[in-house]
Amino acid sequence: MREKHTLVIDAHDKPELVERILRVVRHRGFTLRTLDMHHRQDGENNVQIRLTVESTRSIDTLYHQLDKLWDITQVRSASQQVE
Repeated sequence: MREKHTLVIDAHDKPELVERILRVVRHRGFTLRTLDMHHRQDGENNVQIRLTVESTRSIDTLYHQLDKLWDITQVRSASQQVE
């Protein structure tokens, strides 16, 4: 059974950030469904990324791998849908 999960990621804005996130998503066996990124208005060079992924795999694997990336400051789950 494939599940859709939405994750919210807070991170420092670096040129390679999105590429690293996409690589982890692909290597962990998830399919990207949506990605939305905007700059935070906190006076720092930070972004918030909201992505929806789909897979039969546990979201915990992806969550922990994303949390290990250097420029990511926080990863949290926003939702889960079963299809």
